[in-house]
Amino acid sequence: MPWTKITREQYRRDDLRYASDMTDAEWALIRRLLPRANRRGRPRKTELRRVIEAILYIVSTGCQWRALPQEFPPYSTVQGYF
Repeated sequence: MPWTKITREQYRRDDLRYASDMTDAEWALIRRLLPRANRRGRPRKTELRRVIEAILYIVSTGCQWRALPQEFPPYSTVQGYF
């Protein structure tokens, strides 16, 4: 399939900080599959989108948990969700 102006715009990722970051359209698809926050107990302080992006970063780069960049939640939080 040749690249056209339309397909280039659909797959453009220039505005994302990391290659593992998700677009809003990708997040909209994944968000429905994740469990909602429990009404009882402590409320979530961490955005699940950032956790998923951190997991994708680790999987795509192969970095160690402790080497996770500061832009992501703490590695212990991400590891707990993993």
